[in-house]
Parts: sequence; structure tokens; C-alpha cells
Amino acid sequence: MSRSSSYPTISVVICSYTQERWDLLINVIDSVQDQTRCPQQLIVVVDHNVSLYKRLVATLRDVTLVESAGPKGLSGARNTGVSIATSDVVAFLDDDALAAPDWLERLADMYDDPDVLAVGGRVEPVWERGRPGYFGEELDWIVGCSHRGLPRIASQVRNVIGANMSFRLEVLRRVGGFSPVLGRQDAQPLGCEETELCIRATSGELGSRIVYEPAALVFHHVPAHRGTLRYMLARSWSEGLSKAQVSHLVGQKRALRAERRYVRSVLPRVVLSGLYGWARGAEPQGIRRAGAVMAVLAVTSAGYVRGRFLAHQAHTHGGLHADLLVKPVGETEEGK
Repeated sequence: MSRSSSYPTISVVICSYTQERWDLLINVIDSVQDQTRCPQQLIVVVDHNVSLYKRLVATLRDVTLVESAGPKGLSGARNTGVSIATSDVVAFLDDDALAAPDWLERLADMYDDPDVLAVGGRVEPVWERGRPGYFGEELDWIVGCSHRGLPRIASQVRNVIGANMSFRLEVLRRVGGFSPVLGRQDAQPLGCEETELCIRATSGELGSRIVYEPAALVFHHVPAHRGTLRYMLARSWSEGLSKAQVSHLVGQKRALRAERRYVRSVLPRVVLSGLYGWARGAEPQGIRRAGAVMAVLAVTSAGYVRGRFLAHQAHTHGGLHADLLVKPVGETEEGK
């Protein structure tokens, strides 16, 4: 069998919910259509926005366009895409990302091992107005990108990154797709649906692996407001809430293993390096970077504690606690 014929077929799913990202959405669609390894399907899912859907119908060609059939939110939209996918592998891109030309080829290479259930790639931020001096690369997870501390070569990981990920279709169907309890739903500040899905996918599957392949590259647009301290802290609070919900669903040990390593090994070096550089006069922004890391860690931890309390309340009384649906301080619709 030739190398090309042994590759899995791939469906690409892009979810969109707003016309404000129209140009970005068209660009990401173009980047998928220009791949060195063409997808079998390109599926665009519109998340409960009739005007956007009609505009896309009048504009797009050679694209499978569908309205989300699930509950409003990213998880429901992704599950809609999965429901109509027909390929061996389903890859997901954000509507404000841009795929490198060999993105799909790099992902497909990893599926020659049958134990690999999912493959994710590197997500590089493209800052609208340049990276703020206090925003260290260690905190790039805040803007949905790969952060310093992740592997530099293809490696086994706990979970992939939502803006650049792929799964075997049979795996997505076996585990029931993305949890509707997690994922963006207008003002509801939850996320981490890909983390929870990866943990479920590998649970009880001896020898199964999730792989991070940094050579599979996408670029992620980061608007200026996401570089502000206000957004950093709002997003950190949301992350704490989300991790608490994941802990409630899959257990604390599996939900926080990677985060504990990150907090123990990566963040202390950032703080000490920033303070040392500032004290020597070599890095004027060093103290601000160190302060941002400590603030993010404190707010994320507080969000986690709050989320654990709400998860306990939800378990006791049934359903998701109403307080969990409230926007964190400082977050706006623009800040999604």
C-alpha cells in the first residue's frame, strides 16, 4: 500500500456563531482548501445564527454547510459536525484560526499507530496589536494557544487544544461526543470540553494515546482586548470553574495532573526569572510578567474552589447551579 493510500480520510469541522468574524472565517476556510493533504469533507457549522447561515449559503462553494442541531454553544455545534462526518478522522479548527499548508498532512502522519485516538497540534498566537509586555508565553493558554512548557516534539499528552485538534470518528461516537455541560454557551464561561473528552476517550482503553504534534501548526488571531489584564483574569476565573466541572465529571486526579506539573515546574521559573531580570535592569517588564502570573494563578485557584462548591450544590440539588451561568467579573460578549 502506498503511503498516501494508507492515510486516513479526514473531515474538517469549523464552528462559527457571529458575523463579526466573517473575514477570519473565510480565511480559515481558504486555508483548509489549500492543504497539501485535502480533506474529504469540509463542514462549517453555524451555531444558531440564521443571518450568518444565509450569508454563508450565498457565498460558499464546495463546503458542507449546516446549522447546529444541538443546544446552543460550542459543544453542540461540534457534535453536529461529528454527526454528519463520514471520514476516518475528524479535525477541528476555530473560526478565527488559520491552518499552515501541511497541517492536515502532519496530523494524518500520527494516525499510522492504531493506539493513537486523537492528535492535536501547536497553536501560535497572532496578536492584533502585538504581545503585551506582561503577557508571558507561559500564559498563552488564556488566549487558546500553545503555552511554553508543552513538548517541542511529538509526544503523548493528556489532552489536545481546542483550536487545533483531531479525533478518530469511531472514538467520538463511542464516547458520545463533547459534553454539553461544558463549552461556551453565550455568557456561560465554561470550557475544557476537549480535556474532558480526551480523558473519557482514554479511560479503560489500555495502551491508547493522545498525541501532541507541534509540527501540525495553526495560527490563532488574538484581538487586542484579550491581551488586557481584565480579560486575563476573567478568563482565569472561567478556567477555574471549568476545571472544577471537569474534576466533578472525571475525578480530580485525572482532571488536574497536567495542571499540577505546570504550576510546580513552569510558573515558579517564570516568576523568579521575571523578578531577577527586573532587579538587574535587563527586563523592565519582568516584574509585571511575574505579577501577572501570580494574579492568574490566584484567580484560577479561586475559580476552581468556587466551581467545586457549585458542582457539589448541583450534585446535591440536581442540575447545573444557576450561579455557574453568571459572567465572571470583567467579561463581556466581546470577550469570548
